[in-house]
Amino acid sequence: MSSGAWTVVAVAGVTAAYALGSRRLSTTPVTSAIVFTGCGILIGPAVLDIVGIEHDSAPLTALLEAALTLVLFTDAMTVRRRDLATGGFLPGRLLGIGLLLSIAAGWLLAWPLLPGLTAWELALVGVILAPTDAALGKSAMSDPQVPALVRAGLNVESGLNDGMVLPFFVVFLAAIPGTSYAHEGVAGTFWRSLLLSSALGLLVGGCGGRLLQAARARGWVAPEWRQVLVLAVAAGSYELAVITDGSGFIAAWVAGFAFGYALRRFPVATGTEPRSGDDTSEFAENLAGLLASVSLMLFGAVLLGPTLQHLTWKIVLYAVLSLTVVRMLPVAVSLLGSGLRPPTVAYIGWFGPRGLASVVLALLVVEEHVPGTQEIGRVVAATVALSVLLHGVSAVALAERYGAWFRRAGAAAGRELREGAVAPESPALSAGPRATR
Repeated sequence: MSSGAWTVVAVAGVTAAYALGSRRLSTTPVTSAIVFTGCGILIGPAVLDIVGIEHDSAPLTALLEAALTLVLFTDAMTVRRRDLATGGFLPGRLLGIGLLLSIAAGWLLAWPLLPGLTAWELALVGVILAPTDAALGKSAMSDPQVPALVRAGLNVESGLNDGMVLPFFVVFLAAIPGTSYAHEGVAGTFWRSLLLSSALGLLVGGCGGRLLQAARARGWVAPEWRQVLVLAVAAGSYELAVITDGSGFIAAWVAGFAFGYALRRFPVATGTEPRSGDDTSEFAENLAGLLASVSLMLFGAVLLGPTLQHLTWKIVLYAVLSLTVVRMLPVAVSLLGSGLRPPTVAYIGWFGPRGLASVVLALLVVEEHVPGTQEIGRVVAATVALSVLLHGVSAVALAERYGAWFRRAGAAAGRELREGAVAPESPALSAGPRATR
């Protein structure tokens, strides 16, 4: 049997085993991310050597890129303009101030700890480890004991920051000699990867959403094909950007915004089709969740397993600082004057887990043959692995503890806390498939 066939058997076996016990595990600190990453180490070169980057690089790359494309598209699709002003400040501060400070802090702290990298490679480390992943802290972001304002802020932040770091990522790659973006130059990268890709995303996503609503209004589209169309729009926007030498991820992210806006801008009149709620994105979100889980298993196999054999104290220290100082300090600065209590600021700062976006961006660095690829890969692997473990294990307990504090603090104050401000209901607040435990 070929190595590729054994890879499929291993992935299918782990996925089936987790599915059979998923409900039971959902009440424990053992998250799906922990299970899939741990099994990835087991089937990788470090142990059983069933999966390896040498003989499975093409399909692994395709799967990881497909996973991130769908996650970017579906996350952007569910975010509405009013979500950015939820509670009047939280998402805007976390994204407009906290994200930029996290990139800068990650860049600066990498300087003394990763001396073998150039300035622009250090900048890439800061960018790659800046976006957060809601899937790794699902309980922290969906537990009803946590105030809706906090849940909404964390969900909107994690839904948008992976797309927001992409422009920084491609520009920093353009500054590194030898990469494909460097051949285009900063001006060419700005034109193709940012402007052209964004325009293509707007066109494909906007037209796709408008055509879907027109077809629904006339009763032309079956419910199952309505959900399939989401995949077609996401894939089409990605590939159009790729064939024009742009950024497929930026195009998919922008297309998600345009597609979701078109669905809301041109609603289907009640009674024109039988439906119980709009489930247009349900299949895409379920598929994105599955691909994200499988991606974490492959991450454990091809990146984390080998990294564990070459860890240094500097890499481990940077991983710890990335999850604490690099995340929590910028969050604290961005929330100055917000009226939120210190426990809330600490809670928001801690739950900045790193996941799929960081893994895929690190893979793109490998594809670009950046000189410091090996060191960057090890730092990203160590940080994501530590996040999978610490954020996964602590999510349930800290959500319960924070919820209890919120109730006590509100009762003691005799008035509603700032954290208790009403947050508008949003699809981003639901515990979507990608956030399943």
